[in-house]
Amino acid sequence: MSRRRQRSPVAPPKAELPHGYVEALSEIKRRIQRARLKTVLAANSTMILLYWDIGRLILERQTKEGWGAKVIDRLSSDLRGACSEMSGLSPRNLKYMRAFAAAWPEPEIVQRVVAQLPWRQNIALIERLDDQETRLWYAKQTIRNGWSQPILCMQIDGRLHERQGKALHNFEAALPPAESDMAEEVFKDPYLFDFLGTADPRREREVGRALVDHIQRFLLELGSGFAFVGRQISLEVGEHDFSLDLLFYHLKLRCYVVIELKAVPFVPAFVGQLNLYLSAVDDLLRHTDDKPTIGLLLCRQKNRLVVEYALRDLNKPIGVAEWETCITEKLPEELKGCLPTVEEIEAELGDVRLDEVNDAGRENGTDLH
Repeated sequence: MSRRRQRSPVAPPKAELPHGYVEALSEIKRRIQRARLKTVLAANSTMILLYWDIGRLILERQTKEGWGAKVIDRLSSDLRGACSEMSGLSPRNLKYMRAFAAAWPEPEIVQRVVAQLPWRQNIALIERLDDQETRLWYAKQTIRNGWSQPILCMQIDGRLHERQGKALHNFEAALPPAESDMAEEVFKDPYLFDFLGTADPRREREVGRALVDHIQRFLLELGSGFAFVGRQISLEVGEHDFSLDLLFYHLKLRCYVVIELKAVPFVPAFVGQLNLYLSAVDDLLRHTDDKPTIGLLLCRQKNRLVVEYALRDLNKPIGVAEWETCITEKLPEELKGCLPTVEEIEAELGDVRLDEVNDAGRENGTDLH
C-alpha cells in the first residue's frame, strides 16, 4: 500500500481572507512584541535585583568580617567556577555590585526605579554622581526618555538637572494649568550647543544653519518630543513676508514651537516679534486639534527682571532662555580673567592683518600709516 504524501498547508489567497483578518494579524504581532519586551525587561529587572543582593551581602561581610580586595578576587574565581554559564562575575563587576548596593540602600527604590535600567546605565549613575537625589532624577529621566548609556553620560556631563525647567516664561498666565506644567518641564536654561563646530556664534543665520546640520544633536539638546518642521519658514502677513528661524512640533504638548535665535543679549522688542510669529502660525499653520503655539526665544544673555516685565500681560505662551556654545563660557570666574576676550582677540587679529597689508603695500610703494 502506497503512502499518501502529506501536503504542507498552503495559505489561502488574499482574496479569500476573511473580513478583519489583516487587522487581527497586526494586533497579534503587536501583542507578541509586547510580551517579548516584557520578558526582556523582567529578565533585566531580575538580574539587577540579583546584583544588588550580591552587593549588599558583600557590604555586610566587609563590615562584619573585614573582607579586603583579595577576598573579592577569590570570590569571583569560585563563583565563576560554580556558575560557569553566568557572566558578570568578574572581580571588577563584583566591586560594581558592592558600589551599587552602597549607592541604593533602600530596596523600595531599587525595585521601583533602578531595576528598570540596564546595568551599564546603573554603572554610569554610580560612577558619575555622588548624591542619591541627583542620581534618582537621572534614573527616572533615563526610563522616561529611553536614554542609552552614552546619552545618559552626555546629559550628566551637561548638568541637565540644573537646567531642566529653568527657562523664564509666562506659561501660567497663557496656558491651562496642566499644559502650563508640562510646558515648563519641557524647556530649560541655558541650552548647550557645544556641537556647533566652526559656526560663528555672532552670526544668527550661520548658527541656525549649523543647528540644522547637527539636527540629531540639536533635537537631543531640546529634549524628547520635538519634531523638526523646518528652518526659515516663510509666512505672509499683511503683504509682508516674515521668516521663522526654526519651527518644531512637540508631540506631547501637541503644538507648534517657534524658536527664535538671537546672537545678542535679550531686548524686549524680541518678544513683540515672536508674539507676531505665534499669532501667524496659529492662524496659518495650526490645525483645529492643535494646542496654542509656544515660542522659545534663545539669547546670548538676559536680565531676569527685564524678561519678566516683557512677558507680563502677554496672552501668547513664550519662554526665554540663554544659549552657550563653548566650554570656556562655563569656566570658573577666577579663570575667566586669564583668557582674552573676543574683542581683544579680534583687535589683535585686526592689527596683524593691518601689518600684513602694510608690508604688502611697502613692497608696492604704498603704506596705510
